Amino acid sequence: MADHPNIGVFHRALEAFSAGDMEALAEVFHPDVVWHIGGHGPLTGDYEGREAAFAMFQREFELTGGTYRPRLHDVLANDKHTVALLHVTASREGKELDMNETIVFHIRDGRITEAWGLWSDQQAYDAFWS
Repeated sequence: MADHPNIGVFHRALEAFSAGDMEALAEVFHPDVVWHIGGHGPLTGDYEGREAAFAMFQREFELTGGTYRPRLHDVLANDKHTVALLHVTASREGKELDMNETIVFHIRDGRITEAWGLWSDQQAYDAFWS
């Protein structure tokens, strides 16, 4: 059975994100994407539009001194949802982030239109960014 095409979209997004290639990332992000970050930290919020989402990604890198690293565990997809299971590490102000994240995506016509980041320990995630 062939992989769902949205798995390829996610792989291209992760490769571009990991390389800091914003041009390639823009190709798979809809201009009106909405990225949701839950919790109570400085990155919490709904980022509406590609520029806002990319600015938030840049802030992640700045706050962690470029140490923010997502590693893919698995990705699953159908026509309605794509779910990425990741393990993320980062360092910030003497604190370490080392936990699992699940991102639920809506992908339409080969572009990410919406995403929700869900952390295995929201309280620890918030403490890392605070």
